[in-house]
Amino acid sequence: MNRSFSYEIKKELSELSNLAKKNEVKYELVGYLSSANSEFDKNKIKFSTENEYNINRFGKLLKNVDINDFKIDLQGKVYVITAKSPKVIEYLKQTETQGLKDFLVKAEELEKRAFVRGLFMGSGSVNNPENKYHLEIKVENSELIKFLIEVLKDFNINLKSIEKGIYIKEGEEISKFLAFIGANKSVLEFEQIRVQRDMNNKINRLVNCKTANLNKILNASVEQINAIKKLKENGNFNKMDKSLQELAELRLEYPDMPLAELGKKLKNPVGKSGVNYRLKKIIELSK
Repeated sequence: MNRSFSYEIKKELSELSNLAKKNEVKYELVGYLSSANSEFDKNKIKFSTENEYNINRFGKLLKNVDINDFKIDLQGKVYVITAKSPKVIEYLKQTETQGLKDFLVKAEELEKRAFVRGLFMGSGSVNNPENKYHLEIKVENSELIKFLIEVLKDFNINLKSIEKGIYIKEGEEISKFLAFIGANKSVLEFEQIRVQRDMNNKINRLVNCKTANLNKILNASVEQINAIKKLKENGNFNKMDKSLQELAELRLEYPDMPLAELGKKLKNPVGKSGVNYRLKKIIELSK
């Protein structure tokens, strides 16, 4: 089954072996709860996702903080995990705007990484880099969006805001973000695709440039040949200077030859600019 790039990133992140680090677990869980795919009702949490690895990771985080009263349902293609416990309230307080700011300000670097990882797992996505560079995380809290941009700026990662979310459209910035949240295998794959894509773009630009130049040469040649034929048809060809007649005959004989090469074939060779000047003169005489 063909999986999306986002699916593979979340699969990798779900398998990170850092669940023994209680503080990181707590921050990652709050990241999940701060995402757009989490819902709350008193002391109940509800989280939805189409990724089975993602729902398993969320379940492990809950168990790790001793929230064991939860169930997982499959609704169509969507996995829904619902947890109900007095302990839930402690984590829900951390998702409130001021509580979340205080929570993140005092966090160590690894804890900040864990929070952002949870947020991405909760409602983030990355387009297939073969098509375009685009990473996006849906976030309902506008204050959190501003705060996140500032937090990640400290790690030299530049996010931009949209209504109800943050995004990145630069390949290098996406790589830095994925490395920041611990998706190292995905970074390598992303970079391989990025290098190949950039190389293909350079080749295409080169081919397009050469094609444009070739078309320009061919169009000029057609104009020159038509001018020469016109001069022959109206009897003015033999009235031209002998040097122009010689060049005109060469152009008819070698319609695709570059100007510099044509100049070398003349009895008295001239350079590219000399050939160009004479051909322009022929075209003017034909008019």
